[in-house]
Amino acid sequence: MSGTSMDAIDVALVSFNGKASLKSYREYPIDNSLRYQIRNITEHSEIAHISELDNELGYLFAKAVNDLLKGNNLNAGDIAAIGSHGQTILHRPYGHHPTSIQIGDPNIISRETGILTIADFRRMDMAVGGQGAPLASAFHQYQFQQKEKNIVVLNIGGMANITLLSDTEVIGFDTGPGNALMDDCAQKNLGKEYDKDGAWAKQGNVNQKLLELMLSDNYFSRSAPKSTGREYFNLNWLNQYIEKTGSSISNEDIQATLLQLTTKTICDAIDSTSKHVNEVIACGGGAFNKLLMKHLQEQSGKTELSTTKKYGLAPDCIEAVTFAWLAKQRINNQPANLPSVTGARSKVLLGGIYSPE
Repeated sequence: MSGTSMDAIDVALVSFNGKASLKSYREYPIDNSLRYQIRNITEHSEIAHISELDNELGYLFAKAVNDLLKGNNLNAGDIAAIGSHGQTILHRPYGHHPTSIQIGDPNIISRETGILTIADFRRMDMAVGGQGAPLASAFHQYQFQQKEKNIVVLNIGGMANITLLSDTEVIGFDTGPGNALMDDCAQKNLGKEYDKDGAWAKQGNVNQKLLELMLSDNYFSRSAPKSTGREYFNLNWLNQYIEKTGSSISNEDIQATLLQLTTKTICDAIDSTSKHVNEVIACGGGAFNKLLMKHLQEQSGKTELSTTKKYGLAPDCIEAVTFAWLAKQRINNQPANLPSVTGARSKVLLGGIYSPE
């Protein structure tokens, strides 16, 4: 898969025996030109151009799989299936015609690798009234649920989402922006892909007026199920609130405020579950942001904050492992959505099957 940051293709080699076991993981960078083209896809982009990118990504995903197999002395016959999430270019779960579109042609992946490929995981959930997201909550339940313990799995990717795991229920939803806005500002102002360890944000001070204005956005008060993406939370969204402050704010202060926005909306979302939480387990790129993790620990009080590394899976591999698990569910004809999370009317099989034969 490729996440919201669009900086790399994440490939995980996974086996399942009760729990997921990671055998190998690599990130294959996406070159700047291609990343720029993908990030600038809008509803006004030409279909022909989108089709070309769909084709190009299909070959890149296939090459990444083949390279990983070669590095592990494996061949196509050793692999049961590929779960390919692809690259999201549109996630619109609301309105009369909700949809979610990912590119990276699975026909090409299947043919180029010689491996059965499962893709297009989100839209069957949407076909039965769900939002098609977050899908990771079902895997979080499979991998991390513990008896007599309330655990929140916190994924901080471009967007952030939480999964509350308890003995009686599973709750999950997107809390809002994770790294996306901070990354965009770092790229715009520093020419860097991201603000490593939150070092730039640490140089600034939180602008309370800007923070309060952003927190007043309707998304944060909306009840679950809910999901979101860059279509909503982007620099245009940020700039409208900066303008509403009526003052000039330094770039460092904006970055510090965005880090606090991510921190507070995550903590507020966890509090909204009305459960006593024993532990928060973080994953995703945000789990490596030392300042963000420090603020999360401070604002979550005595609740233990760890990462998925404690449970044997590196924080940056979780989403790729999730889609390996979703592929396993599909070839075993097992439903993989959680209606309590996505809002779907029923459990359904997720993903279309693309055979190399």
